[in-house]
Amino acid sequence: MSEVELKQIVKIFPGSTKALDEINLKVKDRELMVILGPSGCGKSTLLRIVAGLEKATDGRVFIDGQDVTEQEPGTRNIAMVFQNYALYPHMTVFKNLAYGLKNRKINKSEINRRVKEVAETLQIEEYLDRKPSQLSGGQRQRVAMGRAIARNPKVFLFDEPLSNLDAKLRIQVRLEISRLQSKLGVTSLYVTHDQVEAMTLGHRLVLMNEGRIEQIGEPLQVYESPETLFVAGFIGSPPMNFIKGKIIVENNKSFFDSKSLKQKVELNNSLNKSNVNYLSFRPQNIYLTNDQDYDLELKIFGIENLGKEIVIICDDGENKIRVIAETFSSQINDLIRLKIDRENILLF
Repeated sequence: MSEVELKQIVKIFPGSTKALDEINLKVKDRELMVILGPSGCGKSTLLRIVAGLEKATDGRVFIDGQDVTEQEPGTRNIAMVFQNYALYPHMTVFKNLAYGLKNRKINKSEINRRVKEVAETLQIEEYLDRKPSQLSGGQRQRVAMGRAIARNPKVFLFDEPLSNLDAKLRIQVRLEISRLQSKLGVTSLYVTHDQVEAMTLGHRLVLMNEGRIEQIGEPLQVYESPETLFVAGFIGSPPMNFIKGKIIVENNKSFFDSKSLKQKVELNNSLNKSNVNYLSFRPQNIYLTNDQDYDLELKIFGIENLGKEIVIICDDGENKIRVIAETFSSQINDLIRLKIDRENILLF
């Protein structure tokens, strides 16, 4: 059993910059938890604190029920995979895989067994005599992962490991990481700014912003039920649409009203809440219409043809409104009419 628990973690850098603000997080045994957020949100700092590479200003770190806050990285039984591979350029792949085991005084036959097993798992047997400079980016990342696996750690830490790979390789290595984590069953924390990685890899994800946790949950749960305006705007591609306005009540019915809308949008009771400033909906939940019953009439700002679908970008004067269509013949600067799906509205 290898749970990771963070209690009241605070990190303040020189100059009073608060990178982490009372983070509480529990990663379950055998779980792959993705830490997601924009650059500068504190996600890599949090990972480095778990690894022991960074000292928290306040708070405690527990691994497998043991307080490791004051322990050095080498005694925490964790393995880290970095964005830049961090391989020794003068060593062969075999020696890179064996290096950590050798430092831990593991006997030669056991080292050979583990390296062979890892190389077979990652399909890098033919590269064992090569040096990192003779490998592609994807092969180097496999070696970096192999070095972590060979240590047989309690916890894997991944710090944006796919950022240096091209799009096709990212998909391939992402599948390998998911398969390996499921096979090995090692508790894992995976830091990324890429929401596709977060949605496809994580058993759960934690979304961070400005050093704080905005929401924790299963990927689909966070996508379908964002708890804050930030989460709603960050999760989803193309991003969620927002219209600024307010709720008004007429004849015991609630409506959302905005200067951007051609008509007030009636709300069902489950959506009726106080302190609402934005009506939101995803691009797949607003439709082109030629009817007189429409919600928005907007000028086309841009068109992105993605092959299977077209993303139409409009401008309501305050925000960009994105619409997904299968076919489309209008041009930039044309006016189009749009109808919002009343069943898929969120309020913030």
